[in-house]
Amino acid sequence: MSSSVITPGSNESDCVKPKSRSWLQRIKPVFCLIPFVVFYYLFQLAPMIWVLINSFIYDDQFALDNYFEVLDSAFMMQAFGNSLWLSVWSSIVGLGIATLLVSSLRRVDSKIRDGVIAFTNMSSNFSGVPLSFAFIIILGTNGAVTLLLKQYGLLGDFDLYGKWGLLAIYIYFQIPLAVLLLYPAFDALSDDWQAAAALLGAKTSQYWTKIALPVLSPALFGTFIILIANAIGAYASVYALTSGNYNVITIRIASLVSGDLFLEPNLAAAISVILMLLLAFITIINQWLISKSYAGRK
Repeated sequence: MSSSVITPGSNESDCVKPKSRSWLQRIKPVFCLIPFVVFYYLFQLAPMIWVLINSFIYDDQFALDNYFEVLDSAFMMQAFGNSLWLSVWSSIVGLGIATLLVSSLRRVDSKIRDGVIAFTNMSSNFSGVPLSFAFIIILGTNGAVTLLLKQYGLLGDFDLYGKWGLLAIYIYFQIPLAVLLLYPAFDALSDDWQAAAALLGAKTSQYWTKIALPVLSPALFGTFIILIANAIGAYASVYALTSGNYNVITIRIASLVSGDLFLEPNLAAAISVILMLLLAFITIINQWLISKSYAGRK
């Protein structure tokens, strides 16, 4: 049997204070988290819930007609196809160029590396209308580079305002983002690994295919998904370059909620839900590939 001893000059309230203070210390982070929870709800969950609910409203009643209209429309399917084509190819090319760039940065002087990273950080914010205007000046119909290449017969039927021109713009703003995302991941590679592989008779290509790329695969897959999401949600650059005449899904959503003739926000909500499901499916596939890569390394 145990008994508590109260020293002279002390009382019960003094014994309770440490417990109350520890309880306040545990609950304090929760109060600090409340503003972030409110912000997340107002700007992330609430819009998603609104879009989901309104996607089922058709003629003031709940129905699936909005989804049937989207899936039955060849024009909408073309918009999804164009967006996916631009997103996937710009992500593949941008990821490949960024991987080579980051790999090369590890071999240069630290001052040059810091300068390139600073420039990349700055150029990652150069997008939208300014980026489209810059491309028009450089590669437009009468752009400086366009006229120079045509003079020497090095440029054929390149059209900045078509899918190849849009692909060039997409690749441009994908590369800086991919570099910033991949740069920390390359710290997982040790220079000793390549030296050890060379001593064992492995070629440089074998080192990359057997050692480096498997180690980097989770970062590469994750970056690839982020690049797809970044590209498929692009709007300002496409609109500024084509004035909304090129059929991509973001242009279609914008035309349904801000058009001068036909305002169909419920149909736009259905398109947005399909787009979210598509991105969720791509993300699930990405997570499965990442888990397989981790399992393969074990």
